[in-house]
Amino acid sequence: MRSVLLAIVAVGLFSQPASAYLHFRANDDGQSIVLKWQRMPLRWFARDRGVPGVAASDFQAAMSRAFATWQAVPTASISFQFAGFTGAEPFTDDGVSVLGFQDEPGMDRVLGATAFLIDVVTGEIIESDIFFNTAFLWSTAAAGTASRFDLESVAVHEIGHFLGLGHSALGETEVHADGDRRVLASGAVMFPISLGPGVTRDRELQPDDIAGVSDLYPGGGFRGETGVARGRVTRSGAGVLGAHVAAFNPETGQVIAAFTLNQSGEFEIVGLTPGPHVIRVEPLDDADLDSFFDARDPIDIAFRVTLHDRLFVAPSGGVGERFTVSVQPK
Repeated sequence: MRSVLLAIVAVGLFSQPASAYLHFRANDDGQSIVLKWQRMPLRWFARDRGVPGVAASDFQAAMSRAFATWQAVPTASISFQFAGFTGAEPFTDDGVSVLGFQDEPGMDRVLGATAFLIDVVTGEIIESDIFFNTAFLWSTAAAGTASRFDLESVAVHEIGHFLGLGHSALGETEVHADGDRRVLASGAVMFPISLGPGVTRDRELQPDDIAGVSDLYPGGGFRGETGVARGRVTRSGAGVLGAHVAAFNPETGQVIAAFTLNQSGEFEIVGLTPGPHVIRVEPLDDADLDSFFDARDPIDIAFRVTLHDRLFVAPSGGVGERFTVSVQPK
């Protein structure tokens, strides 16, 4: 059976702060199925219409660079193929993956969005479309343009969704008096808030992004050369759902993280460089929770930030000793 899954899990202008990669999932008779492509290369079309400042050829070139960024990950087995220009609109259930501009003035906090056509039995992605909102000004300039959003940066983020990655919350924001958020720091391209007009830093993937896509599409020795951390987060003996667990490698400075994804508070962090890591657990208390989880999920945010009292040592090509982090209520 095929089903359309609309993922307005785009680069929101105003959204959230600190956690890690998620994989999109579908439910089939109570079973959770990870969504991913089953066949390579992934063919995509560019819409044959530009916008002021970005011709259709400029758009296609920026998309190609963004796809190449993901394809260059040495520990992931993914490939893409540009199939040509098309007059078709994104978000049309036609079995063809189309990227293009659309005018969505009512979505005044969304720079872009990604939608899927999926097989809900197998989890195979059949089609994925991406639109970029013409309510904003765009640039493809090599060094960016101060008053315009960098198309390539937003495309790299959206292609992460195209591949099946949800949002990371590895980042920090500042809340303004009107409730809007400004990004102070970002530790992943898949962080849900744009860094702002003129900024091009999200053209480059960070360790959390690389771990996420490598976990979905492993290649290049990923499984055999990196380590896995598994454990639980508990509060008063009960599992914590939706806690963010980050592993920091003090030698490399890399941070890779995950969420607890069930009522038992269990988590798994993959792609860790072998060696010691500092483990930090924190609540999603300054995020829009529905950017990460279903709004109906009972996410627990009523606990304090906690550091695990021991260093976790990631093995090479295996799973380290399981551990539990007990957090205290606020």
